[in-house]
Amino acid sequence: MAATREHRLIETFVALTDTLVDDYDVVEVLQTLVDGAVELFDASAAGILLVNGEGDLEVLASSSERSGLLGLLQLDAGEGPCVECVTTGRLVSVHDAAEMARRWPAFAAASAASGYASVHAIPMRLRDTTLGSLNLFRETPGALNGQDAVAAQALTDVATISILQQRTLEHATTTQVQLQRALDSRVVIEQAKGFVAHTHHVGTDEAFGMLRRYARAHQMLLADVARAVIERRLTIP
Repeated sequence: MAATREHRLIETFVALTDTLVDDYDVVEVLQTLVDGAVELFDASAAGILLVNGEGDLEVLASSSERSGLLGLLQLDAGEGPCVECVTTGRLVSVHDAAEMARRWPAFAAASAASGYASVHAIPMRLRDTTLGSLNLFRETPGALNGQDAVAAQALTDVATISILQQRTLEHATTTQVQLQRALDSRVVIEQAKGFVAHTHHVGTDEAFGMLRRYARAHQMLLADVARAVIERRLTIP
């Protein structure tokens, strides 16, 4: 990695480890992971699938609407590299469109339509517990190089530990409560994205960025900002 990438990698690690405290924002943690992964690993987009309290997968974070929709497509079809990654708890790396077409025809067609030629799904796993997967979508074929694969897994491991940390202190159900709270928060955030996009005449990706910037600037949880927006208690400048 170039020196600038090494510096960015360290910044991302610091941002993730700063969450190892009480009452952190799970959605923001995973969005930080997604944003960092896109920048660091030459990905065009990234997303995270997470297992909810009923054992089903949901899209929790994505770098763009395109990657979010590809995640949803896999959930509807019940198959795809990201679903396989969570099911097996192992890295799934698909190097080109031909391999995708052989293994998951519906996903391959949608991926090609979105301009992606390869995908790499990294498990969010600690020992026997798999919470979800970090998914990197690239517009060029090819595998992640060795250094990037190790670094991507390390960042994913830190994010996983940040979610599971309460298990060392409290009953295991705390983790499911945390995850469900994060998934519920995502619903509110999606509603706020649409509202801000409509009122400010911007795309949904830019609307999400506006919500995040406001939350950071005012040291608020992203879900609290989103809830205040849709309840008309807050107007994003």
